[in-house]
Amino acid sequence: MKGPRVLEGTTGSTVPRRQLGRYLRDLRNRARLTLKVAAVELEWSEAKMWRIETGQTSLRSLDVEAMCRLYDAPVDQTEMLKALAKETKAKGWWMADNDVLPEGFSIYLGLEEAAARVRSYESDLVPGLLQTERYARAIMGGGKRGAAPEEINRRVQIRMARKALYTRSTRPVDLQIVLSETILKRPIGGPEVMVEQLRELITVGSRANVTIRVVPFRAGLNLGVLSGSFVLLEFPTTSKGQPSEPTTVYADGYTGSLFLDKPAEVERHELAFADLWEHCLSQTDSLTYIEAAAREMDR
Repeated sequence: MKGPRVLEGTTGSTVPRRQLGRYLRDLRNRARLTLKVAAVELEWSEAKMWRIETGQTSLRSLDVEAMCRLYDAPVDQTEMLKALAKETKAKGWWMADNDVLPEGFSIYLGLEEAAARVRSYESDLVPGLLQTERYARAIMGGGKRGAAPEEINRRVQIRMARKALYTRSTRPVDLQIVLSETILKRPIGGPEVMVEQLRELITVGSRANVTIRVVPFRAGLNLGVLSGSFVLLEFPTTSKGQPSEPTTVYADGYTGSLFLDKPAEVERHELAFADLWEHCLSQTDSLTYIEAAAREMDR
């Protein structure tokens, strides 16, 4: 039996953990065991089982073997999953600074690193991938008062390192970004910092693999007003033309992160993004609009 295609690069353990979790969940369902019954048989908590099946924790080969034995999995599949379990312990480039990341964000970074296309709608702030250092520092210093300067420095460095996602020579990600006009008018860090940030948007938006479009106030009601900010992450396809990972929706809230990958949830956000795209200015008009906002703020 062939194993899942684990994406190459510095994706860390996020993708292998999600793949392993789905395989084990499918095996449990085929064995017709509930999560609760399986947890009792394995002498684990239901919470641990849930974390495993949702790809939120690494797993030892011995644990995988115990689960496969319970689920009566074939020997070849058991061996494949034990090998995959070793991949769940790999670490991404950001893990050295995991202690300063918001809860759950390391999972997002692993998915972002593996993505082939990222579609994002932002209603209030420039997306982290496109932020300048001074803009990012202004947000982090204001949003977490009392944080030590060293912690802020490390978080800013991580944010700047993420820019390699669309500048790297091998497999640069395709970015499609929709910005609310609100973002262009809010002088985060003061006019000077904001003008620098707006000029950066123009520079990045000129790249072949990056599209930045603005949805203006005059567009009126659109699904972005109802959905709030979100990110759609799409992954490379296999040799058979199938996605190596299911498209995932990420929403970053004030009290935590939300990951959605059920087909109905993804479809609703794809419809919202399509509606936003329809209400946007064109790429050329958007960059012109951003330039006008920069000139206005520079007065």
